[in-house]
Amino acid sequence: MKVSSETILRDAMPEKFERTAEGRGSRPPAVALLTAGKDQPYAFGLATALVDEGLTIDLITGDELDVPFLRSKAGINLLNLRGDQNAAANLVTKVTRVIAYYCKLIRYAFISRAPVLHILWNNKFEYFDRTLLMLYYKLLRKRIVMTLHNVNAGRRDKSDSLLNRATLRMQYGLADHLFVHTESMRAELAEEFGVRGSKITVIPFGINNAAPQTNLSVPDAKQRLGLGTGDKAILFFGRITPYKGLEYLIAGFRKALVSVTGLRLVIAGRPDQCEDYWQAIRDDIQNELRTGQILLRAEFIPDAETEIYFKAADALVLPYREIYQSGVLILAKSFGLPVLASDAGSLKESVLEGQNGFTFERESDAELAGAIEKYFRSDLYAELDRHRKEIRERAAREHSWTTVARMTMEIYRRVDGLSPIEAVPEPSGGTPQ
Repeated sequence: MKVSSETILRDAMPEKFERTAEGRGSRPPAVALLTAGKDQPYAFGLATALVDEGLTIDLITGDELDVPFLRSKAGINLLNLRGDQNAAANLVTKVTRVIAYYCKLIRYAFISRAPVLHILWNNKFEYFDRTLLMLYYKLLRKRIVMTLHNVNAGRRDKSDSLLNRATLRMQYGLADHLFVHTESMRAELAEEFGVRGSKITVIPFGINNAAPQTNLSVPDAKQRLGLGTGDKAILFFGRITPYKGLEYLIAGFRKALVSVTGLRLVIAGRPDQCEDYWQAIRDDIQNELRTGQILLRAEFIPDAETEIYFKAADALVLPYREIYQSGVLILAKSFGLPVLASDAGSLKESVLEGQNGFTFERESDAELAGAIEKYFRSDLYAELDRHRKEIRERAAREHSWTTVARMTMEIYRRVDGLSPIEAVPEPSGGTPQ
């Protein structure tokens, strides 16, 4: 029987917060993970890795992570405070559920015995989250740790403002510690927001272990997408939004068609609040859709189907105009798929020329076309089966959730001296998870 969010919160009294290997115990949770219902794979990977390392946590989430595995996982107390977040709901329903969630979150923070709150994402009203909600947490004497997947998304999305930067500066100043995924993000925090270096840790972006990998073969994956075994398939995967530069990929793809025989472009992902932008792209690619040169699935791709796309493709293309880091890039590595990426943001830090992909100048369809041509002439493509294995193995070492969890727990200890955590050795690559 599904338990309502109200029942969960009512029952979430301090003595019931904890799970242990034997069931619920008396020790309070060491940390609460606040997911805001975003980036389920990252929250899933971090939560499971932390408890596998011996930590006990409250996982504050919604229906998106309310799954039997996490509900039964020893060490995780899953609190579904958000419930259903169906985007098709009417305005009254949306407003009501957002207000209800904030009320539950505020009450949870008041009664929770978790000394550390780890914010993975802000909620709907970001300015409120960055200011008044942060001050409320500090009033409760909570230690606040944040994982920043973007330092300033407003700058990336061309919507930056003085208010946006002021509230970000306030949140970063109130937080006790900040995690970022790249050195360039650390530098921006220091230079643009005045965050001292000792307050920032660069941490790997863990592999998406919510997307299953089976014994599906490459030929079978290509067949499922309607591709021939001799087709050279390049993939655009994930949310479609203007900063990702899909228009440059389409233009570069057309240029590369002249010299790369059998080239196909697969676009798989849901347009995200960019109706005019997306409509212009749809109108532009009608001819390629009719001829089958472009294959399109403009919708959310569930984890269970992700494997098909990354095994059917011969390369992932990231034509981004602006970006901090990319979870899709790490996902491609976990499948052993080479990446052709623009030099935007931190992408070039993750692509080793000729070893796991190639880079090109952003916002240049000619450079992008050149990277496609270079890749399909390279040893990386000619011996793709061998290189896939090497890329997977390197990704498992560099993006291990075990490493992420141990580095994260060290910061928890530093900010609050958490006694329930046993000493954890410094990460040395760890066992790939």
